[in-house]
Amino acid sequence: MSNQIILWGMLFLPWLTLFLMSKEDIKRWMPAALFVIATNTLIIDAGVTLKLWETRENVYPLSEMISYVYGALPVGAMWILKYTYGRFLLYAAAQIIGSLVLIFLVQPLLHRREIFVWLDKDMFAGIGAFTITLVHFISVYLYQMWQESVFVRSGRTEFSANLHPAVAKPLPKEQGEKKDNE
Repeated sequence: MSNQIILWGMLFLPWLTLFLMSKEDIKRWMPAALFVIATNTLIIDAGVTLKLWETRENVYPLSEMISYVYGALPVGAMWILKYTYGRFLLYAAAQIIGSLVLIFLVQPLLHRREIFVWLDKDMFAGIGAFTITLVHFISVYLYQMWQESVFVRSGRTEFSANLHPAVAKPLPKEQGEKKDNE
């Protein structure tokens, strides 16, 4: 299998699984997925800048960013949140398993294929990468908790604008009488 097939698969195939998720769930978990994309972009870019890793092959137009940051990771976060949100220990267990699969199975495969290469392999042989993912998945959960507290999930908004154009507003009695007398 070519590297390009792997990279395009990591980018698009996870999004196809969202056809199995309800529209309401997608709306509920999408902010967390976007948070995952934003924070992983920062993490990957920081690692490239610090010369901890580099991306040697990717899909166009991505140059430094590995494609699973925009595919598998945000969609995986949505599915994990869907089934574990509100039960932090279950969420943590699912994220730890996912992180171990990413660190010890996916990333070594990408390293062997020279797609995503660790430059400082000793520092990130496991514990460094696991620490980053641990902090990251806790921040995703906290972000989702904040999202839940900010937005009302009742299907209707609490906002009820009672705004009318100035033309439709009734005139005060004195102004109305002045105009009638003129």
